[in-house]
Amino acid sequence: MTAAYMTLFGQAAPVTGADDPAPLFTDKDPVLNRNKQAAMHIVFDLLAYGHWDDAPKYLTERYIQHNPGFASGRQTVMDAFAKFSKARPIPSSTKDYAPKIVSVLAQGDMVIVANRVERPDPRNPGQNYTTTHFDMWRFVDGKADEHWDEGAIAAPAPAAGQGKGKQ
Repeated sequence: MTAAYMTLFGQAAPVTGADDPAPLFTDKDPVLNRNKQAAMHIVFDLLAYGHWDDAPKYLTERYIQHNPGFASGRQTVMDAFAKFSKARPIPSSTKDYAPKIVSVLAQGDMVIVANRVERPDPRNPGQNYTTTHFDMWRFVDGKADEHWDEGAIAAPAPAAGQGKGKQ
């Protein structure tokens, strides 16, 4: 049964992204284009390259966060991410951007961005697998006002003296 399971579910095709993500973030409709462009700056300038001082250009002040790991509010999000990511130079060519974008969908005031992520494979220590991460934003006047993703609540750190092997 285990071998059948691994054969059935262990043969996934690797996730790849676009060679150049810039065209995915454009649209003939001017409102959708504005929202997609703002989403591009959120994904790259803020999240990937840590330029959180630019967040007021792309996020509303009230920025509602539906990821349970973060509180709402633009300043709250800026402060949280700034602690963990230092600003790095943004590549001059969008072809060199990381993460690799799989797709960008926009309809009405919503934009969904899917990107390739690599994670440790718990079945094969020392190896990784690829999968897809999704972010969705609702835009108001060209700025993200609300965000959803597959965020999870992290387990609390063990209390001092309660690590493995302690009684």
